[in-house]
Amino acid sequence: MVSRVVFGRGSFDQLQDILAPKRLNVKAPFIFLVDDVFKGDSWITSRIPLAYKDQILYISANEEPTTAQVDELVDQIILNHNDGPSGIIGIGGGSLMDLAKAVSIMLNNKGGAKDYQGWDLVKSAAVYHVGIPTISGTGAEVSRTTVLTGPDKKLGINSDYTPFDQVILDPELTRDVPRDQWFYTGMDCYIHCIESLNGTYLNAFSESYGEKAYELCKNIFVDDKLSDEEAQDQLMMASWHGGMSIAYSQVGVAHAMSYGLSYLLGTKHGIGNCIVFDHLEDYYPEGVQLFKKMKQKHNIVLPKGICADLSDEQFDVMIKVALSLEPLWENAIGKNWKNVITYDKLKALYQKM
Repeated sequence: MVSRVVFGRGSFDQLQDILAPKRLNVKAPFIFLVDDVFKGDSWITSRIPLAYKDQILYISANEEPTTAQVDELVDQIILNHNDGPSGIIGIGGGSLMDLAKAVSIMLNNKGGAKDYQGWDLVKSAAVYHVGIPTISGTGAEVSRTTVLTGPDKKLGINSDYTPFDQVILDPELTRDVPRDQWFYTGMDCYIHCIESLNGTYLNAFSESYGEKAYELCKNIFVDDKLSDEEAQDQLMMASWHGGMSIAYSQVGVAHAMSYGLSYLLGTKHGIGNCIVFDHLEDYYPEGVQLFKKMKQKHNIVLPKGICADLSDEQFDVMIKVALSLEPLWENAIGKNWKNVITYDKLKALYQKM
């Protein structure tokens, strides 16, 4: 679990007080990995407490994070800072959260990021790292994984060293999220709840978080009677609780198949989950029915035909990526999932998208 959490509107301004005791020395900087959408946005960037050799690295979140990108960032930090950093601070959406976690791990572990894609492969503790989400829904701020696209697969670095040492949850930072993106990342949280609450890995601990996140998602996306500030506060809490639920259980069919879309087509995680989930009535009938209601209520039109012109070889790639995520399928279907989930069944689903 994340050991330290601050929540509240305006809590971003506590960052200087939080970081000061963690500075190793004046030559060991804090490196801020910041979504480049905030470049020139003084409302956020002017409040980043830079001192000594601290550095901001602006990073585009237009593409999903890759193992190569992590390795390049690690090399850049090592080359420019001989004493190593005091910490890594990620400011942005799920992609920036994942990059901050991955970079902090790889600064203290040999080899490339692709060598650690899997479960419990990390041997050395990460550099001190802080997550400050500016979008709510992914749960990346709380999870023990950092999802990366590698040369052979899309898979997280799942370990006890991955979670942030400190998270700052300031709902004010989400105020300018575009409407469609707000919906897609919010649905990522909603799908976390559905997959966790309907999974074979469910337990009392994960259930309590999943039920709370589900209730909050309904408040926000179904009832829709909240003020903007109330909706921001509740979605940030839903994201946290949904992330906690899957951290102690697992996700399922939508996430497994969306990883295939992302690996082959570069489909962003939130919208990819929505595209897949829209066709999963056979697995999550009540959850999909409510999803379609929320989609209609918020006038969301999902892309269609993204798999229409794919070759058999391309379908092979997507299906191979999806099937490689065995814990997700076991959670969704059970230990006999390989007898249920066939190549033809997955191809038929992808062909609907």
